[in-house]
Amino acid sequence: MLNIFSPIKQYYNTTFTKKNVVILILESFGKEYSHLNNPNTAGFTPFLDSLCRTQALYFRYSYANGKRSILALPSILGSSPALMDRAYISSAYSANKIEGLAAILRKEAYYTSFMHGGANGTMYFDKYCYMSGFEKYYGKDEYPNKKDYDGNWGIYDEPYLQYCVDMMSQFKQPFFNTIFTLSSHHPYSIPEKFKGKFPKGKLEIHESIAYSDFALQEFFEEAKKTDWYKNTLFILTADHTSISSDYYYQTPQGSYAVPIVFFSPGDSLLKGESLQLVQHIDIMPSVLGYLGYNKSFYAFGNSIFNSTRKEFVINQVSERYFLTHDDKYIISFQDSVRNIYDFPTDSLLRNNLLRKKISKADKASEYLLNAIIQTYNNDLINNRTYSSSDYYKK
Repeated sequence: MLNIFSPIKQYYNTTFTKKNVVILILESFGKEYSHLNNPNTAGFTPFLDSLCRTQALYFRYSYANGKRSILALPSILGSSPALMDRAYISSAYSANKIEGLAAILRKEAYYTSFMHGGANGTMYFDKYCYMSGFEKYYGKDEYPNKKDYDGNWGIYDEPYLQYCVDMMSQFKQPFFNTIFTLSSHHPYSIPEKFKGKFPKGKLEIHESIAYSDFALQEFFEEAKKTDWYKNTLFILTADHTSISSDYYYQTPQGSYAVPIVFFSPGDSLLKGESLQLVQHIDIMPSVLGYLGYNKSFYAFGNSIFNSTRKEFVINQVSERYFLTHDDKYIISFQDSVRNIYDFPTDSLLRNNLLRKKISKADKASEYLLNAIIQTYNNDLINNRTYSSSDYYKK
């Protein structure tokens, strides 16, 4: 099995560069709402689209590993996919030893923090942050101006993101900070002063997506004025997708399609569109690969900067597992492959190739899927979800 898949990663011949790292998790920002990713629509994320077109590295094929916010944090911050019905944070394994990105960078003298304008304790975010190594959690309770409360979830995005810039300007560098927005969550409320400013679109979420995109633009305008901006790696993604009107984004694959964007001011290597296959669990190893971290760590994903990486995307719903690998999209049910589709040409999943003989390459994808599932289950049960010198001996 370990010849097929191993969660222990290490990048050699690198020099660790202590850049600041900021991960922005944008609530419900599915690719469907972006004109860049979905030309069939006018789009509701003009700033994010512009950033991708002119200054950042973005991916045509990028996906979340889950469909709920509570599933996003372990995937993005700990490179652990959502492969069981219960969320990891509230599961029987939540007391397992883990070493997320925050814990790793904290050992390298980073100040690590997580900021979310929602009520403290929402979706166990604070619990996961502390167990995965963050030094400080900032929630609604820490926000100074309660007049910015939206009456539902927490603080509106525009003032909260400005607050995040102010707070980071007080942090000791290098720092690693994760910011989770919330205004584009149901019931999709926006401040009264912005009513009528943004397009409403066909879906009730569209106006709040446009508002949050505006708040993101204001965040970067303010960040440009700071002394830490040019020495920072920004990663932008969404926690999951949301309501949809486009058929592709309702398919088992398209319903996970979220932006994943890497941006660092002045770094010309992080520009343009990539055709790599990328998922949330690739973010943590990619950050470490970009920084030149050369110690071993535990991750199910792979660095986008590793030319020998094994590209795949994995998802799970109940007893069904979904794997995109090489040029195929595989659906497995009860330990048996039931559907195989061409990727990306058969995006609407119309032609099940399983009616034909399974090729040697498809069999390799099936072995990879089984190896990932077995590794995930065994390591959870045996509490070895971290890198250790005797990992391979257990």
